[in-house]
Amino acid sequence: MRQRVVFLMMALLLVFTIVSGCTSKGETSTTTGKSGEPIKLALSPWPGWFVWYLVKEKGFFEKNGVNVDLVWFPVYSDSLSALASGKVDANSQTLSDMLAPASKGIKLKAVLVNDNSNGGDGVVVKPSINSLKDLKGKKVATELGTVDHLLMLTALEKGGLAEKDVAYTNMTVNDAGPAFISGNLDAAVLWEPFLSKAVQEGKGKLLFSSKDTPGLIPDLLVFKEEITKNRPEDVKKIINAWFDALDYWKANPEESLKIMAKAAETPVDEYKSGVDSVKIFQLEDNVKAFQKGDNLESLHFTSQKTAVFLKGLDMLTSIPKSESFLDGHFVEEVLKERKK
Repeated sequence: MRQRVVFLMMALLLVFTIVSGCTSKGETSTTTGKSGEPIKLALSPWPGWFVWYLVKEKGFFEKNGVNVDLVWFPVYSDSLSALASGKVDANSQTLSDMLAPASKGIKLKAVLVNDNSNGGDGVVVKPSINSLKDLKGKKVATELGTVDHLLMLTALEKGGLAEKDVAYTNMTVNDAGPAFISGNLDAAVLWEPFLSKAVQEGKGKLLFSSKDTPGLIPDLLVFKEEITKNRPEDVKKIINAWFDALDYWKANPEESLKIMAKAAETPVDEYKSGVDSVKIFQLEDNVKAFQKGDNLESLHFTSQKTAVFLKGLDMLTSIPKSESFLDGHFVEEVLKERKK
């Protein structure tokens, strides 16, 4: 559903650098960060991000006293470009797509975990393949440098294999899904809705998924650092609005699903299936995720693991310190305030 392509970030670094250079010379970008101006929050097609439309529909931005414009991008990569060029103030994006700009000192801050993929990304295989070890010598496709490429390597490692042990084929998800369905691949690593279609139409089966690696693929709310510095109260209000919507969803599940499915332009049952493949993060989950740890439940650990992976592909020149782009103090403050 989203094009989570790290390659794009390499090209975007030039845009980021130009924007940063203009700002340092006293020129302003398209948004000034002044209080009262609408905060432009970008999102694209991914089940967990349609909650923003529930926030909007039920008036939770207004309830919390913050002016927000949701900016829709049908193509995920376009939302990354918009954040890079200053056309938006915040974006819904994966952790992996923060690493390239962070390695160059670009000032972005992740302040909220929307969800973790929990089965929304997976390895689909032909019926004759019964274990990860059986992938040896088989033709396996996914897109180089994406988080699903990392998922593939993680799956192979669990099966005692490495990438060299399979006939790896670099394909976009848009191509890999149909190729698997047509029988041209033994296995493909896909995300929803391509994953479900490959299983259903390609008569394949799910062998390994992000449910087996909780925390490997986190989806975040990311702000330009100037917004977090100049409008910290508005950032907290947006976070509060998010959790107000989650509370409403829990109390009114059918209505909430209808609102989000309408925004996704998909039948309710289909949307529910998609959103069931992610773990929506509650406030306590968020506070825990921003803490340092030695497993994938920690954003700090996951960012370092992913950065090492990308550096091994020459997509990063250096591994950025996670403290430079992960900011958990907002969710900590929101938790304290909501408990009063």
